[in-house]
Amino acid sequence: MNSILSHLKKRNRHNINTFRNAPLAEISGSLGDLGTLLPLMIALAIQGSIHLDSTLVFSGAFNVISGVVFGIPLPVQPMKAIASAAIAGRGDPSMEGVAGAGLWVGAAIFVMCITGLLRWAVKAVPIPVVKGIQLGAGLSLIIGAGSSQLQPLGWLYPILDNRLWAIFAFLVLIATQRLQRFPYALAFFLLGLLFALIQVIRTHQKLPWLSIWQPEFHLPTMIGHKNASPIYMAIGQLPLTTLNSIIAVTALAADLLPDIPTPSVTAVGLSVAMMNLTCTWFGAMPVCHGSGGLAAQFRFGARSGASVIFLGVVKMALGLFFGSTLISLLGQYPKSLLGIMVLAAGLELAKVGHSLNQGARDLWQESSDQGEISSTITRRLRSPSEEERMERWTVMLTTTAGILAFKNDAVGFIAGMLCHWAFRLSDRFIRKANEVAGASERDPLLR
Repeated sequence: MNSILSHLKKRNRHNINTFRNAPLAEISGSLGDLGTLLPLMIALAIQGSIHLDSTLVFSGAFNVISGVVFGIPLPVQPMKAIASAAIAGRGDPSMEGVAGAGLWVGAAIFVMCITGLLRWAVKAVPIPVVKGIQLGAGLSLIIGAGSSQLQPLGWLYPILDNRLWAIFAFLVLIATQRLQRFPYALAFFLLGLLFALIQVIRTHQKLPWLSIWQPEFHLPTMIGHKNASPIYMAIGQLPLTTLNSIIAVTALAADLLPDIPTPSVTAVGLSVAMMNLTCTWFGAMPVCHGSGGLAAQFRFGARSGASVIFLGVVKMALGLFFGSTLISLLGQYPKSLLGIMVLAAGLELAKVGHSLNQGARDLWQESSDQGEISSTITRRLRSPSEEERMERWTVMLTTTAGILAFKNDAVGFIAGMLCHWAFRLSDRFIRKANEVAGASERDPLLR
């Protein structure tokens, strides 16, 4: 118990100190993931697949808990595969069906945590495959931002949401990329909120009003119809959650925030499991953590759990007192500004691929130096050979290619693992061939 309290004190001492030193950066960083959150959350709420108020309250509470426990800007994101299946009609779009899918994923992740499967997966999955998943997720964000949010925009109309505003947002983004304390996400979030408010007033839609949260209990559908079963939605989500929301996010946290203890995959997995085993009973959106969200929040200034604690408090307040009355306002939020934020998040996530052959975790080696009195353990960075560099690069790109070609993390993961095993098998054949050749050369010609 004392160790847990000591852990929480250290994490929150870091949270408080970071927020005091750079409050605007932490607040700005907390808004970095809105480009992923808002479109899916609003679409699901409009079609009645989730309760917006319950989603805001529960996801806000999870933000606060994550910030307090982990001390890093770990995001709380929609489960994208479940959300896209419900929106596109490939799965059960009912509130009970979406809840059932989230419950299945939560239960599966919980079993993987308590049986040790997640810990085994971290040891079994090579770093080039993990980097490939991160690179693929980053490039997928960039492609998605262009195709779904930026490309459909006109050049001049609508007046408050067009390509000119997107260009302006992009120019400011690249002009301030070295100004770490410039609160880009905060500034453009407030600008977008102003534009959305103007648009709501212009179109005579209802403004948000006081509406106290009244939680409603919903019994999730666990089986459903044959062609739209929550089980199928969960099967599509499970690889994405395991690879991107647990394994890749812990690896990314270690890369981006090396001075802060990285949460274990089991801890992050239990967090994902508990979130979905609780919130789905009240019509809230199934959620997870994600490497894209962490990259986004880091890109816009977040360096501690204080950022997501702030975001969580705001989300809980909005859910408790305004709830579903926010749909009209959030639905008018400019896609031009959201798209550029998603683009920046994708770039930040894709950049982690550069450390594959120069600083990746599996390149560090420990050596023991024996002294007269005691021995010291030192860590040094191993420099891979040119052949190994190319091999690692090929595995990473194969993983990324599978993700982009099939729009599926599981396919990319399998492709990357097959490529990795093919190299290992080739090494074994070459080694055996060399052993046979060496043995034959040692045999005398005359007996």
